[in-house]
Amino acid sequence: MKAPLIAVLSVGVAAAAPAVAISAHEPSSAQSRGPAHGVVTDPHRPIGPVPITHTANADDKHHKQLVKRFLRLRKRLNHLIAERGARRTPKSVHGRGLAGWSDTGLRHAIRHMHKRIRRIHDELRATSAVRGELERIAACESQGNPRAIGGGGAFRGKYQFTYETWASVGGRGDPAAAPAFEQDRRAAILLRREGGSPWPVCSR
Repeated sequence: MKAPLIAVLSVGVAAAAPAVAISAHEPSSAQSRGPAHGVVTDPHRPIGPVPITHTANADDKHHKQLVKRFLRLRKRLNHLIAERGARRTPKSVHGRGLAGWSDTGLRHAIRHMHKRIRRIHDELRATSAVRGELERIAACESQGNPRAIGGGGAFRGKYQFTYETWASVGGRGDPAAAPAFEQDRRAAILLRREGGSPWPVCSR
């Protein structure tokens, strides 16, 4: 009887060994529910370090750079417009007025101003090329007086325009009543279009 009893006990020990091995690798129900030793974890607090990004600050800095560039170009554009002799220059824009502009809107405005600045530069270069000749013509025709009237009233202004010639270069009203810079512009158009022929004596 002892031999069969020993065999049964051996089988029971052998069957219990795998269960002990498995339980050694599996956490207990108490362990799975939370940390041991009475440590309480706040479920609302993140575990581990939380990365902090500075995207908002970087975007704000980029926006300020765009605003600064816009204002610099706008100041340059206003200066060129005044140099060209426009009657009115655009109103100044302050940085605080651009705070609500998007970056896309600012970039679009900057590209537009670059194009306008190049165009006005070209106009000023063309005007400066004929400025010396226009000054000689005006000195000969009217002694540079934009209100001069000659030929019994037929020839008017700094370049002694007739009404017909004045209208042909885009002028309106009385040439002698127009500002001097407007007469300069119309005379430059006429000079580029027809050369010195409208002033047969003074353009020689």
